[in-house]
Amino acid sequence: MTTIVPRGPYSDEELRKLYPSNLKLQLVQILLRHGERSPVSARFQNNLCIHLTITADWPYCNAAKRFSSVLMTKTDWSTWDDFQWRRRIETFGDDDRPVLASGPKGLVDTVCQLGELTDKGRETTLALGERLRHLYIDQLGFMPRIISDADMIYMRATPMARALDSVQQSFVGMYPSSARTASFPPPTIITRAPADETLFPNESNCRRFSQLSRAFAQRTADRWNNSTEMDYLNSLISKWMPDDSPHVAVDSHPRISGIMDTINSTLAHGPKTRLPTAFYDPKGRDIIDQIGTEEWFSGYKESEEYRKLGIGALVGDIVGRMVGSAEGSGNDGLLEVAGIDGDLSKGRGGESGIKFAMSGCHDTTLAAVLSSLGAFQSEKWPPYTSHIAVELFRDDSTATEPSPPADSAPRQTFLGASRKSTKPSSVITRKPSQDLTAEEKEKLQGYFVRLRYNDRPMVVPGCRLPGKHLEGDESFCTLEAFKAIADKFTPRIWTEACSDNLDEPAFPPSPEPAGL
Repeated sequence: MTTIVPRGPYSDEELRKLYPSNLKLQLVQILLRHGERSPVSARFQNNLCIHLTITADWPYCNAAKRFSSVLMTKTDWSTWDDFQWRRRIETFGDDDRPVLASGPKGLVDTVCQLGELTDKGRETTLALGERLRHLYIDQLGFMPRIISDADMIYMRATPMARALDSVQQSFVGMYPSSARTASFPPPTIITRAPADETLFPNESNCRRFSQLSRAFAQRTADRWNNSTEMDYLNSLISKWMPDDSPHVAVDSHPRISGIMDTINSTLAHGPKTRLPTAFYDPKGRDIIDQIGTEEWFSGYKESEEYRKLGIGALVGDIVGRMVGSAEGSGNDGLLEVAGIDGDLSKGRGGESGIKFAMSGCHDTTLAAVLSSLGAFQSEKWPPYTSHIAVELFRDDSTATEPSPPADSAPRQTFLGASRKSTKPSSVITRKPSQDLTAEEKEKLQGYFVRLRYNDRPMVVPGCRLPGKHLEGDESFCTLEAFKAIADKFTPRIWTEACSDNLDEPAFPPSPEPAGL
């Protein structure tokens, strides 16, 4: 629920079972929740019996003493340099004069902003990268020990700085400076504008999804607000609730999910920024986790439309990269991260395909993906630095060898200039399973997909059926079956789907189970 305690490395026996000798690992995609952070909102700051402001008083961000910006140093644009600086946060004093925000013992140079990745978060995401290196390099030999560029690695992050910082920390953990050549060029990290972001459920920019999420949240409030469980929570912590919202409820202010956020973030850090001990009552935390998980994630388990609008576009991207890897089309992410302006068809080191992907995202991302695939049953809220590994395997005895990417055709850019296309045309990519030709389906044969959540293999319910998985292990879903399941909630055009059905009921006539 808060800081994850990772398991130790797989034993040789576990590796033999998890990575059978008859299957060849071809593509790994990691979705990683950012590391520990400060709370995203100031809560309880005027209602605690101790003088604690859960905002500026967090002295856990040593990065603030060593920030760096890229600056132009000549007006002809020919020279650029790194400018290092330290940050201090200013706020209002008692008489409205400016004062420096400070932590315990008057510290001012390490104070965190709201929602900022802390030193602990940097430590755990760095450690995640080190664990990935141990598994995929030291144990499996899947990735090279030393790299001269990162064009075989697809990286992406949401617009939130903690997600970008986390994916960078994990990359450095996997490939520290000693594992990068002296001429190593800057790696590519993909970002999107907030309105286009699909790496988390984007309620703010999808009207219909906002409707659905509010409806499922209200259902959770109706179910739990007058329950004995809520009575128990109120007996613990209601005395610290604001005067204008004196009782704990799903939809109180702060909401129960917001209370959980502050509990988790404070529990992950030092005693100087802790809440009163009643907030950490084990039974109370279990109740909050259960209710919060239902409020935020039950929709993915029950509604195909919820899955489609909340996380379907991302799952479609993940599946599209696996299909692109299987058919060797370049749609495995290579065309997004590789090459230079004017030639995106191959990596700077000659790479012709992506082998590894890392996306810095959020708790809502991980739970939404797993819930939509029917693989989040009885799970608790994803802890900080949780991750999903989506692994693509090839059975060389039955799979067709991927062909190299075809030359791209010219196209028109939004600026009007003609340049090479970044998307070859005659490929499967997101073509729905029911529309695939026999020849296209053949390209998917001999490939298997496996999900691991925090190093535990997960099983997609629809993959349990005969012929849908590797014989003897239901966690290895055939790529064809996995794609067919994902296609059911992959939107054709997400932005258009977000404006559909605005006058329709939020709930389906009957539950639409996930992962089938």
